Amino acid sequence: MRRRSDMSAHPLDPLSEDEFRSTAVILRRDKGVSPAWRFASIELAEPAKAEVKAWSSGDPITRRSLAVLWEKATNDVYEAVVDLTGDRVESWTHVPGVCPNFTVDEYHDIDHVLHEHPEVRAVLAGRGITDLSLVLFDVWTYGRQVMPEQWRDRRLGWCDIWLRATPTGNPYAHPVSGLKIIVDMNTNEVLEIEDHHDHGLPEVQGEYDPAVTGVPARTDVKSLEITQPEGVSFTLDDNELRWQNWTMRLGFNYREGPVIHQVAFDDPFTGEKRDVAYRMSFAEMVVPYRDSGYDHYRRTAFDIGEWGLGYMTTSLELGCDCLGEIVYADAVVPDSAGEPQVIKQALCLHEEDNAVLWKHVDPETGAQVRRMRRMVVSAHATVANYEYLIYWRFYADGNIECEVRATGLMVTTPMAAEGDSSPWGTTVDTRTYAPYHQHFLVAKLDLDVDGEENTVVEVDSVAAPIDATNPYGLALTTRSTTITSESQSGRDYKWETQRAWKVLNPTKKNRHGTNTAYKIVPGAAIPAMIDESSPVFQRASVIGHTLWVTAHDDKERWPAGDYPTQSESDLTAGAEPHAQGIRRWIADDAPLEGADVVLWYVFGIHHVTRVEDWPIMPADTISFWLKPFGFFDANPSLDAPATTSAHCTPAASCHHE
Repeated sequence: MRRRSDMSAHPLDPLSEDEFRSTAVILRRDKGVSPAWRFASIELAEPAKAEVKAWSSGDPITRRSLAVLWEKATNDVYEAVVDLTGDRVESWTHVPGVCPNFTVDEYHDIDHVLHEHPEVRAVLAGRGITDLSLVLFDVWTYGRQVMPEQWRDRRLGWCDIWLRATPTGNPYAHPVSGLKIIVDMNTNEVLEIEDHHDHGLPEVQGEYDPAVTGVPARTDVKSLEITQPEGVSFTLDDNELRWQNWTMRLGFNYREGPVIHQVAFDDPFTGEKRDVAYRMSFAEMVVPYRDSGYDHYRRTAFDIGEWGLGYMTTSLELGCDCLGEIVYADAVVPDSAGEPQVIKQALCLHEEDNAVLWKHVDPETGAQVRRMRRMVVSAHATVANYEYLIYWRFYADGNIECEVRATGLMVTTPMAAEGDSSPWGTTVDTRTYAPYHQHFLVAKLDLDVDGEENTVVEVDSVAAPIDATNPYGLALTTRSTTITSESQSGRDYKWETQRAWKVLNPTKKNRHGTNTAYKIVPGAAIPAMIDESSPVFQRASVIGHTLWVTAHDDKERWPAGDYPTQSESDLTAGAEPHAQGIRRWIADDAPLEGADVVLWYVFGIHHVTRVEDWPIMPADTISFWLKPFGFFDANPSLDAPATTSAHCTPAASCHHE
């Protein structure tokens, strides 16, 4: 991300490259952090919300970083807050009994070690695999309840093994079934080679790259170009983005990836700049594979908490990911030595046409049409075999859409014999099935609708019974339930009542006398469909409800716990209550009416795998919306300009009478 000079910096600016380096230097100098240590993470220690909101441009700023690191020899974990302005360690805290996130460096280290390991090479040779340049060792984290008892005190990983058919072939097309390698991530030791079964390497059509498949590209698709001859309609001033009536700040860190701060809208009726949200991001992603067989029973990924969405964010230099007039922003993350790594073009900022915003054809006066345009902030993350494409979209009518697209390569599994099938997946190729699985995303929405005093109301649509006042059974009403305290905070979507939730300000009203509000319009709400006693549910009880509401606490950041890696339960995923996840947070039953509330919206993909998802998966798209509900006095896009374009007809205009 971009950084201003110190004189004009903002408290929420992400750490610069120099600040990453300074964090590591200060900890080496003052705490003896040697190469025998590794950094799990370094990020901005965000100032308290109250401090940020009280800050004005030109006020002094104390820059702080938060680092999590561990000593490999002892496996001891420490959290350090470094005062970068004062050049000192502000706090140094031992956190017992936890395991921090795995790092990209470790992933590559283990892959290298296993390629050279004589026992690993021997067992692969026994299966006829001798060219190890074609082999991918894919390390996964463990949940504590499925870790081998004798190694539960270690930083433990288990490895899948995959084989490319050719040097440029799909690395995930040919799983080596029944063979797992258990490794110590600190020492790079191979602790055990599990040789459970061998179903061979079925002859599958697993390639997707035209250079490998030889499938010719279609020739009947004409070029599609998006041009803005006058340039874009938005500005990016360092990290502040302005577009039409919207203002927001862009952030980024190793765990959440993109963060949207201080979202506000300039009211076209009053001229007032009005708060909508203080902070929006993704706080966790849980991907349980719903297959109890040997190859998959431990395959449960916490992609944000165990690895980090920011670490997995890929440069948008590497593909035609955005179309049109683009402004890119870089991001910086640390490696495990504390050195900054720049992700070039990590964020894509651009405008999109999105069909019609509003329209009416009057037989007397003609047509009035306004086209919909939206501002898009996007990032893409490659998490091993999967790609997650993240889009935050802002609309001229005050709507906000959060969309995620999942694409990439499915995990597949060989079966023993031709004609076999699996109850836990779909047959997608010769003797090969893709297991069913789920992707649960948790969006953290710290909404400040016209300020911090907010109340969340659950709204159900209810059909009135037929009676004297409703003789035809047409009457439909809405019923509102106020979520008064955290003991009521876990809420579920109901299709039959078209349930939604409003975040209203009880102290502010529109000109019609109703409280100003934003409404969460649910989308992609999927049930957990998993026993509450299961290890994955115990580790991530947040997936048990569609929506959670909590009172704001600067320390409550990660709903499955601060340290979900190798966790047994979210209640043990950190030493302090704020680090132990959403079940712990709501235990004090804090009041929620007229409070500074945070919403945790759980949505995702219930992936019953398809043949059409193989060998590469077309993007599966999910989303939810935040929509103004009485926030404005009328449609805020009445001032949207008519569109003139050489591609509109008749009369080369999108607006005619």
